[in-house]
Amino acid sequence: MDRIDAMRAFVAVVTEGSFSNAASALQFSPQLVSKYVSKLEEQLDVRLLHRTTRKVSLTEAGTHYYQHAQQILLSIDEMDSQLGGLQQNPKGTLRISAPVSFALKHMAKLVAEFQLRYPLVNVDLQLNDRKVDIVDEGFDVAIRIGQLKTSSLIAKHIAPIRVILCASPDYLKQYGTPIKPEDLKTHRYLHYSYMEIDGKDEVFRWLRTQNTGSALRSNNGDVLVEAAIAGAGIVLQPTFIASKALQSGELIQVLPDFELDPIGLYAVYANRKSLPNKVRFFIDFMEGYYGSPPYWDNLIAK
Repeated sequence: MDRIDAMRAFVAVVTEGSFSNAASALQFSPQLVSKYVSKLEEQLDVRLLHRTTRKVSLTEAGTHYYQHAQQILLSIDEMDSQLGGLQQNPKGTLRISAPVSFALKHMAKLVAEFQLRYPLVNVDLQLNDRKVDIVDEGFDVAIRIGQLKTSSLIAKHIAPIRVILCASPDYLKQYGTPIKPEDLKTHRYLHYSYMEIDGKDEVFRWLRTQNTGSALRSNNGDVLVEAAIAGAGIVLQPTFIASKALQSGELIQVLPDFELDPIGLYAVYANRKSLPNKVRFFIDFMEGYYGSPPYWDNLIAK
């Protein structure tokens, strides 16, 4: 049994939702797809899929294997592309969805430099903080920030994203500087509408209690950072928005010893056996572009 073909068959079953759909996508017979997955489970000595007459679903082991298998197949496809089609110039229209604040601050230069290198690619960059449906809405790539959940999409990690609590010196002078997380309960909170409040530490527990009674709510992080600079309260925002205000002293980090774990900046795209060069070259161009740590974090002390 070809291990790579078996891995592709398994990933296709998960992505397409059934053995018959996977067979059509791979141009295999349903019997061969089923044989590949069964042999893979036999070799691994673990069940990867729950099978019923109506649907298939991942086991816990299958979920872990699926995530790793996607990355392995992606690496193989990238290697094949580099060896077989590296000299092909990418062309066509590249449709990208990206978060508003991140794109305004950090994507214009990237797109301009990408097009200088690949002038046959036209870029259609659409800004939206909601999670678009890449396939249904016709996007080639979506730039997303957060802790991504398992899906049929491929996610390429681009850079770490620090998210910190901060407030203006005037606000802290008037209301006091929190020393420990429980001190936050007496402060005004500026809430980002799309932020998913999750986590087990004391800072997250406080944020969940403030979710419905925030001093200010907005679906734009720049507005909230400007409000924090004006003294409206404490805000939780990524450093790619707040770094200049932190560097200038207009904002001060609050509870630095309790800083949350970094989240990620990802390029997300549909799982395709043959990825268009315009998409592959753009993702390769993004990888490492912002640095590690990203250049905006070099402006401020951690």
